[in-house]
Amino acid sequence: MQIILLHPRFNARSVTLTHWHLLLAALGFILAVIMAACLLYYLTFRHATELNIPMVKEALASATQEDANKKDRYVKENLTAMAMKLGEMQAQLMRLDALGERVQGLAGVKPQEFNFKELPGRGGAEPSSIKDQPISMHDFQQLLDATAKDVEHRADYMNVVETTLMSQKIKSKLLPTIQPVNVSYNASGFGWRLDPFTGRSTFHEGIDFAAMPGTAIVAAAGGVVIAAEYHHQFGNMLEIDHGNNIVTRYAHASRLLAKVGDIVKRGQHVADIGSTGRSTGAHLHFEVLVKGVQQDPHKFLAAGADQDRLANLAAK
Repeated sequence: MQIILLHPRFNARSVTLTHWHLLLAALGFILAVIMAACLLYYLTFRHATELNIPMVKEALASATQEDANKKDRYVKENLTAMAMKLGEMQAQLMRLDALGERVQGLAGVKPQEFNFKELPGRGGAEPSSIKDQPISMHDFQQLLDATAKDVEHRADYMNVVETTLMSQKIKSKLLPTIQPVNVSYNASGFGWRLDPFTGRSTFHEGIDFAAMPGTAIVAAAGGVVIAAEYHHQFGNMLEIDHGNNIVTRYAHASRLLAKVGDIVKRGQHVADIGSTGRSTGAHLHFEVLVKGVQQDPHKFLAAGADQDRLANLAAK
């Protein structure tokens, strides 16, 4: 295509246009139209309130309402999830409070010193240099999840502590730590002494508690009766197995109230004081055997007395 240009001051000129020139011109025209449309779109929505165009106002209102509905749905969904998580945490906290009270009782801590139903005191000066920062929904969700995990870990730890304390308490109940006869002194202790029959120095393998005939004899700890019989030296004799290779022996009784195979409790009445067998008078011969070897019963009874004192102090 040729174009001839005419001007009074110049000679006639001809310009040849190829298809590339036409293509560039078309692209430029299209680009100019797009830019004009974008500018018109921007100006229209930027000044929609001033121009008072109904259709534009409706479109903006519809878009704003849709965004608000999306945000409302997002907030409701998150609030529902957080409410469920909060309910689970409340149930875990109630369980943790009950578990804490049980552990408190097992440990002998005074209730007024560690009350799980009261919030601990908190406080502090108001910060002057650091400004308060608003917490977002995402930050709150992360904080809630972290708190839930922390509560769960603390509950697991408290379960372990309760199991350990319970095991220790059961073991302490199976140790012969309470005095089998309610008397203030013993007639003969553990160790070397003069034999009341021969007058020679012999080793006494237990403790003799002198008391009136018929005085109650109680089990020094819980266990199973493994012997309830007459012995030519011990007279009416009772033996209780407390587990862990610990056995207690009660000799010279006038009457046995338990039989072989009975499960007796700590402090249960199992026999009565007498003077049967090799005896000079009414008393209880009490022995503690560990793996078949006689031990000084005073060691066990003294430990029980210390535990009773600590329990009385904790109860006050």
